[in-house]
Amino acid sequence: MRIAVDSMGGDRAPVVVVEGAVSALRETGDDLEVILVGREADVRSALGSAQDLSGRLRIVDAPDVVAMDEPPAATLRKKKQSSIAVGLRMQKEGAADGFISAGNTGAVAANAIFILGRIEGVSRPAIATFAPTRRGPCIILDVGANVENRPLHLLQFGVMGSCYAQVALRKREPRVGLLNVGEERSKGGDLLTEAYDLLEAAGLNFIGNVEGRDIFRGDVDVVVCDGFVGNVILKFTESVVDMFYAVMKEELTRNVRAKLGAAMLKPAFRKLRATFDYAEYGGAPLLGVDGACMICHGSSSAVAIKNAILATRRFIKYDVNSAIVERLGRHE
Repeated sequence: MRIAVDSMGGDRAPVVVVEGAVSALRETGDDLEVILVGREADVRSALGSAQDLSGRLRIVDAPDVVAMDEPPAATLRKKKQSSIAVGLRMQKEGAADGFISAGNTGAVAANAIFILGRIEGVSRPAIATFAPTRRGPCIILDVGANVENRPLHLLQFGVMGSCYAQVALRKREPRVGLLNVGEERSKGGDLLTEAYDLLEAAGLNFIGNVEGRDIFRGDVDVVVCDGFVGNVILKFTESVVDMFYAVMKEELTRNVRAKLGAAMLKPAFRKLRATFDYAEYGGAPLLGVDGACMICHGSSSAVAIKNAILATRRFIKYDVNSAIVERLGRHE
């Protein structure tokens, strides 16, 4: 299995990206090959003494670099030799089986849709991310690929999210909920009431409308929403987690007594941090494109990159796209 990695994407690229790729190779067997795509000299410098990994690691030069703040549409026209475009074209041409990037999210999504195309039956690809809950992670989609949607799109998000949850969460019949301002069927206007009817008739384990408070309780496995709302939830959750840890650190280092208490609670805090750490989940797949495209956080650590590679490997191994095509075919 060959996975292309955007070595120039992310706040600390290429050093952290390369470190994560090497770590993934060392944790897996000979069935995985990583292709580092980026400016060759920079990538070789970051690799250092880790360049020899029994032929399981190679470099493909891509001279252009996409900045984190570049308009996505402009990258399609002006950065055709970027690490994003080159890596995705390798997948399109069969030279790679998957692609991951911690670079400009909009540029990755735009290039993936343009180069890979959509899988059969999908109108709008969606970014699916993980959120921590009291009962393990759940999946939220869309979290930014589409700002405006129609009821059909929300139906497709539910189907794609359910198929991915079977692999990523190992849920036989994932519980799918439609994010709304109330549990009643009539809530939310025409978009959500029509989407409710479509999801209910789709043969999913649809549990109806869910509210924001239901997400972190663990009452739902797949949360369906439009990209505007999903992105607000994602960014808000990140800020709350950051604030929580900042406040806890301040309070637990305030005096000697607090420090002693913190030392006793250290194992519990370590477990809590792991629960909320996005690095444990790796990345967010762009569901609906004709390939495997994993989008990582711009500030991804080496652990996050490693886990993104492993998540992409599972996505390919269990052929999530075929499951999506098969299930969407029932609703044509």
